[in-house]
Amino acid sequence: MTQTVERAKTRSIASNIFKGSVGNLIEWYDWYVYTAFAVYFSAQFFPKGNPTSQLLNTAAVFAVGFLMRPIGSLLLGRYADRHGRRAALTLSISVMAGGSLIIACTPSFGTIGVLAPVILVLARLLQGLSLGGEYGTSATYLSEMASSGRRGFYSSFQYVTLIAGQLVALGVQIILQQMLSEPDMKSWGWRIPFVIGAMGALTVLWLRRTMDESEQFSKMSSESRDNAGTVRALMKHPKAVLTVIGLTLGGTVAFYTYTTYLQKFMVNTVGLHKETVSWINFIALLVFVILQPLAGMLSDRIGRRPLLISFGILGTLLTVPLFLIMEHTKSPIGALLLMLVGLIIVTGYTSINAIVKAELFPTEIRALGVGFPYGLTVAVFGGTAEFIALWFKSIGVESLFYYYVAVCIGISFFVYWRMGESSKVSRIEAELDAKH
Repeated sequence: MTQTVERAKTRSIASNIFKGSVGNLIEWYDWYVYTAFAVYFSAQFFPKGNPTSQLLNTAAVFAVGFLMRPIGSLLLGRYADRHGRRAALTLSISVMAGGSLIIACTPSFGTIGVLAPVILVLARLLQGLSLGGEYGTSATYLSEMASSGRRGFYSSFQYVTLIAGQLVALGVQIILQQMLSEPDMKSWGWRIPFVIGAMGALTVLWLRRTMDESEQFSKMSSESRDNAGTVRALMKHPKAVLTVIGLTLGGTVAFYTYTTYLQKFMVNTVGLHKETVSWINFIALLVFVILQPLAGMLSDRIGRRPLLISFGILGTLLTVPLFLIMEHTKSPIGALLLMLVGLIIVTGYTSINAIVKAELFPTEIRALGVGFPYGLTVAVFGGTAEFIALWFKSIGVESLFYYYVAVCIGISFFVYWRMGESSKVSRIEAELDAKH
């Protein structure tokens, strides 16, 4: 009987993790489609100029979208802590669907002039608002729904689906590149993936309405509910807030450098063909996806801190050499291997950052605590990484960007070194033990 109950519980956990994760996939697919197809639609939204200038404009809009992420994490984090994780996740996917549909339907600069980039910015702001709320709430939900002793493994699926969203975006790009000519891609083909994203979001909306609420939120005391999701309550945990900012800084810069920016780097700097770069990214990210749950399982055995420290040391020391070598790499295989080295290093952060942050906060402010300081840090550092890189390139000193990334990781390494082992002082486990 006990085994039957245990199997039923495991199936329930897996089902809820799946529903939460697939929604996360669609959210990040919609977000990454913008980056994956920027090389095609940049000329549609901005006046004619050199390719780097147009990409710089689209990168600026990409960064503007990030500015809404702290606001989204504040609003939806508060909503999730007061009204439930399921309700907040359902709301976030609805907003993302609207943003994608707007981009898909917006006429070009040649048709409506300056209104084109204005509408693009507004749509990107909506997507940033949605994604800001998605991260903190999703990280909280996956961490709370996971079973004790396997929280590292289950919570790693946030980045599995995050990266899978980028993979799907690249897969759609590769398929369209095979089916359409480059002029067609630049003219109208780039709109297709945004339509796919909007339709996928509507499907996920139905799935998320059938998710179970987490036990931690459902059993939260009435006293805790009165203070749930407030900034005042969050400010009672300054060390945890500063820890989230510090451990995120280097991780978000490294992640966006080795994923979204590297695609443009291989085209603009290395000189590889766009289609070749798409395949390199697809293969590398596929390996990256597989690494996440493996690293999450490892963290359940040896702790979270060793993985963070390994990322901090290797990222600080190897980022500059990796980019300097890649500058002179003309072989697609060589570029792929170098990208894989970078992604293996970043796995020390991506696979466990969700659970580390969730373990720092009590239930009543967990979604807000995980999402808001993270959203602020990503807006300032992650969202601007690509823009800073392209700006350095435009003034002829692109190599300074490599050192910038290494320094950011080095700052986070100091935080990893000073922080304790979050799994040993997990508030999630402590609260469950107290209730049982």
